[in-house]
Amino acid sequence: MKTFAKLGLTALVVSVLFFSCKKSENTESEEVASDSLSISTISSSAAVADKKSNRKFIRTADIKFKVKNVPTSTYAIENTTVKFGGFVTYTNLQSTVLEKNETKISQDSTLETTKYSVENNITIRVPNTQLDTVLKTIARQIDFLDYRIIKADDVSLQMLSNELSQTRSNHQEKRLEKAIDTKGNKLKTIIDAEEQLALKKEQNDSSKINNVTLQDQVNFSTLTLQIYQREMIKNEMIANEKNPNAYRPHIGIQIVDSLKTGWFMLETLIAFVVQLWSLILISVVGFLLYKKYAKK
Repeated sequence: MKTFAKLGLTALVVSVLFFSCKKSENTESEEVASDSLSISTISSSAAVADKKSNRKFIRTADIKFKVKNVPTSTYAIENTTVKFGGFVTYTNLQSTVLEKNETKISQDSTLETTKYSVENNITIRVPNTQLDTVLKTIARQIDFLDYRIIKADDVSLQMLSNELSQTRSNHQEKRLEKAIDTKGNKLKTIIDAEEQLALKKEQNDSSKINNVTLQDQVNFSTLTLQIYQREMIKNEMIANEKNPNAYRPHIGIQIVDSLKTGWFMLETLIAFVVQLWSLILISVVGFLLYKKYAKK
């Protein structure tokens, strides 16, 4: 009997361990599948030009998603950006109060309940070759994806047009400069030629700047991220401000203070009268003299 009992206990322990391991494996598989789903959802290899190709793409991404904690995810995104050779051009981390209530708990305390949301709008620029890697890394922060928009604009022809325009402007500049040096013997002719030369140089500079701008957008992709988290509730106990009437003294104290005030007024009056002793003395003497001599 003891042997069968031991065998049964051993079988039970093995079964529990087996199902625990199985459950752990399923949980890990679900987590891996969830991470893979997030990464595959946000990542994109759209319009990655071959190194041998002459095509040039401006790649941009616009993504909105929920995270577990906005400040933590913000720091993670900023660190990822710097890690892969990019930089942050805009970030606006802010909290918005949605609702605020006050509940009086006692005469001295009030419970303040604040419902608020936290969000951040981030604009980052990363090397075009690192865009997919950055997107896959950022995907680890996603709790729920609202939308993902990735665009690739082919600017090869536009850049070629700018280069051709720049070449034409260079030829025209040289011809105008030569004409001014050789044939510009009249003041009006020189002035007109100089104006045309300045205009051509301005057009040349504009084409050059436009091409540099496009090349910068080709080299560095722009990502616009909107991240937010679940609405939060903060409870804070605050002290009540006492009513001014609560600081008024008791009636007995007010009576005693009134008696003191009256006595102080009487003392003041007596002291004032004493200060007039000379006038009183002159008045008494004058009255007595008047009575004495008035009868005579």
